[in-house]
Amino acid sequence: MGIRSLTRTEAERRAALITVERYDVDIDLTALPAGPEIRCVSTVTFTCSEPGAETFVDCAAEVRAATLNGTPLTPSGDGRIPLPGLAAHNVLRVESVQADTATGEGVHKATDPADGEVYVWTSFEPDEARFVWACFDQPDLKAPHAFTVTAPAAWTVLSNSGDPRIEEQGAARRWSFPDTPPLSVYNTVVNAGPFHGIRREADGHDLGIYARRSLAEVLERDADEIFTLTRQGLAFYAEAFAMPFPQRKYDQVFMPEFGGAMENYGCVTWSDGFLRRATPTPAERELLAVVLLHEMAHMWFGNIVTMRWWDDLWLNEAFAEFACHWAAEGATRYTDAWAGHLLGGKVRAYLSDQGPVSHPIHQPIHDVAQAASIFDNITYPKGASVLLQLMTYVGEDRFRTGMAAYFARHAWGTTTLQDLIDALAEASGRDLAAWRKAWLETAGTDRFTLQHDGDAVTLVADGDPRPQVLAVGAYDRADDGLRRTALVRVEVTEGRTPVTGLPATSDLLLINDDDLTFATTRPDPATRDTLFRAAAQLPTAISRGAAAATVWDMLTAGEATAAEAGRCLTAVLAAETSDAVIEPYLTLVINIAELWAPAAERPALAQAVAATCRWLAADPGRRQVALRGLARTASGAEDLAWLREQAGDDVDLHWRALVREAELGGDITARSAALLERDPDPDAWVRALTVRAALPDPAAKDEVWQRLAVDREVPVHAVAPVAAAFWRPGQDAPLAPYAERYLAAVPQLHQGGMIPAMTYASRLFPPYAVDAAYIEKARRTAREAAPVVRNTLLERADAVRRMLHARSATA
Repeated sequence: MGIRSLTRTEAERRAALITVERYDVDIDLTALPAGPEIRCVSTVTFTCSEPGAETFVDCAAEVRAATLNGTPLTPSGDGRIPLPGLAAHNVLRVESVQADTATGEGVHKATDPADGEVYVWTSFEPDEARFVWACFDQPDLKAPHAFTVTAPAAWTVLSNSGDPRIEEQGAARRWSFPDTPPLSVYNTVVNAGPFHGIRREADGHDLGIYARRSLAEVLERDADEIFTLTRQGLAFYAEAFAMPFPQRKYDQVFMPEFGGAMENYGCVTWSDGFLRRATPTPAERELLAVVLLHEMAHMWFGNIVTMRWWDDLWLNEAFAEFACHWAAEGATRYTDAWAGHLLGGKVRAYLSDQGPVSHPIHQPIHDVAQAASIFDNITYPKGASVLLQLMTYVGEDRFRTGMAAYFARHAWGTTTLQDLIDALAEASGRDLAAWRKAWLETAGTDRFTLQHDGDAVTLVADGDPRPQVLAVGAYDRADDGLRRTALVRVEVTEGRTPVTGLPATSDLLLINDDDLTFATTRPDPATRDTLFRAAAQLPTAISRGAAAATVWDMLTAGEATAAEAGRCLTAVLAAETSDAVIEPYLTLVINIAELWAPAAERPALAQAVAATCRWLAADPGRRQVALRGLARTASGAEDLAWLREQAGDDVDLHWRALVREAELGGDITARSAALLERDPDPDAWVRALTVRAALPDPAAKDEVWQRLAVDREVPVHAVAPVAAAFWRPGQDAPLAPYAERYLAAVPQLHQGGMIPAMTYASRLFPPYAVDAAYIEKARRTAREAAPVVRNTLLERADAVRRMLHARSATA
C-alpha cells in the first residue's frame, strides 16, 4: 500500500474536529554516525470537539509503538495511524524510526567527503514531517513544539527556539529546547552535526551562522556580509510590517546535500552551495542577499501568519519573493535587485505562463501531492511581480498600512487570500474584488503595444486586460545613448487606453518602463528594428531589462530569430553598467547560442559572446564574470590557452576551462586529476565529474549518467551544472540513448521529496538529440507521473519544443 496524500476535505474535517495543544518530540540521533536511523518519540496533546469521533495522525516512518490515551494503536500501512474513540482531551504517543536517511523524505544524513564527519538536517515542506515523526501534517493545525534531541557529544544541535538546556550523557549530550510559538509542523526543524559556528549581536538579536567544519574558511569569509544583510532585513521588515521579529535568536545553517533554502522559524536551513568556494561574483552576492531576505520574509508571511490550506501557497512564496526584492532595494546595497528579478526569474515566468502548465496564481488544490507541483515560476516570480503591481496599484504607503493591519490581526493564526485582500482594500480605499479575480484567479499574460495616430498615442491590449498601472517611457537620442524625456503612468481598465503627457516626437517609446506590471509587450512593426538596435542605449538597468525581456519573449514565441536576439542582448551585455545583471545577460546570450540558434549559426553567436567577454575582462570589476563567460564560449585552443593564462591561481576558472576543453574533445584526464589534487573544496569531486560529463565519449556519458541520474551521488544543488555539462550541443550521437533513459526514469523521479523531484525532472530533460516526436512522447509519459514531476516535465518539454522551432529558423 502506498503513502496517501492528505486531501483538502480530510484536512478540513480534521481541523474542525481537533485542536492541537502541543507537541513534545524526543529525537535520538546517536545512531547516525555509524548507521542510518533517526529514532523519535512524538507526544501530541490535543482536544476533540466531538468525543467518540475518530480521525487519524500522519506517520510515514516505521511505527514501533503507538498509544492513544494509553490504548495501543495499529498503523494502517498508508502513512497513517487511525485514532478511534477520541476523548475530549487526548494524549497520543508514537515511537517511530526512520532508516531511509540517504534518499528518503523529511530527513537526510550527509557525510562530508573531506573528513568523514556526519551532518543531519530535516526539511518538511509541504508534508514531510510525517516521514520523521507522528504529527497532524497540515498547515492550519498550529501548536507549540518542544524538541528534545540526544546527539553525539561533539555535535551542535539547532532548532527553532534558542537557548536549549544541555545535559552531558557520557558519549552523548541531550538538548532540551524551549517551546516554540504556535507553528505549523512544516515550519519546524532540527539541524545537527559538528558545525563551525559564528555568533554576533545585532540590534537586540542573537544571530548565528553555521556550516560543516571543512567550509569554516568560506563561512568566515562571508560572515560580515551575511550578518549585515540579516541585520538590515530584520530592521526593514520590522518597520514595513510594524512588527519586529519576536524571537531574540535567529540562526542560519548551511547544510551539505540540501536543495535551496527553507524558512524554518528562527532557524533557516540553506544549501551550503550558497557558500561559494570561489570568490562570489556580484550576481552571486545578490542571489545570496535575495534568498536570505526571501526566507526571512517567511518569518512573518508563512510562520507568524500561515496559509490555511495549500491553495494559498502563493501567500507564502509569492509574498516572500516580492518582499525580498523590495527589501533588497530598500535596505541593502543591492539597488538593482528588481532588474535581477526581471532577467533571472520574470522572463522564466513569462515562458511558463504561456505554456501548457500555466495556472492561476490562486487555484483549488485537491491534495498535498498537487500542492507540491505549484512551487513553480507562476507562484514565485510571476506572483512576486503581481504583488509589485498590487503595491503600485494601491500605493506603497497604503500597502504598508494594510500589511501592518494584516499581521496585527492574524499573528500566530491562519488566513485565506480574502483576509489579505480585505486588509489591503481597507487601507487603500479601493475595491480589489475585480483586481483579485483578474490577477489571482485567471491564468495567462497580458500583452500590450502602442498605436500611433498623428500625435495621439494609445496603449492597446491584446484581448481584455487586467486592471493595472504601468508606465510608458519616452526616449531621445543623446551623445551618450538614449535619454528619458518623459515617464507617464497609465491606469489600464479596458482594451484601449490613451497615453497623454508624452512628447510630440520621441526616438523610442518603451512600454512597461520601470517594470511595474507583469505583461509582455511588442513594438509595432515600424519601431521593431529600432527597439532591437536601441535596447543597449537605454540609460538604466531596469529600462534595458524591460527591452531585453521583450526581445527574449519574441525569441521564445518564434517572432525573432536567435541571431537577432543574440546580437541585441550581446550589445546590451557590452553596455550594461550594473555589475549584478552582467551575469544574467551572459546566461541569456550563451543560452541563445547553445540552445536556440540553428547549428550553422551557433559558432558565430558564441564567438561574438566570447569577443565581448574578452573585452569585458579588461575591467577589473567584471573580469571574473567575463572569464567565466569565456569558459563557456571559447572556440578552440587559442581561447583556452589565453583563459588558462588569465586564470592564474583561480581554481574555479581552471575547472570551467577544463569543462569547455572536454566538450571540445580535448585530453583532460591528467589536468583534471592534478586539479582535483590541489582543490581544497570538499566537493571538488563534483567538479571533476562535471568535466567528465562534458566529454563526447560514450563511456564517459554512461558513467556520469549512472552516478548522476541512477545512483544520485551528486548533491542536489550541483545537479544543474553536471547535467548542463552532460547535455552539450553537437554531441547527439553519444547522447541519443539518454533521451530514452530519461523517459524510462520518469516514474521514479518523484522519489526523495519535492526539491529532488523538480530538480531531476527539469535538469535531466534532454535539450539535444530529440525531435518533435520525442516531445510528444514525453508529454504522453508525463500523464502517469507524480504531479510535481508531470508539471516540471511538461514545462521543460514546451521550452525545448520552442528551442527546436528556433533552431529550424534562419536569420
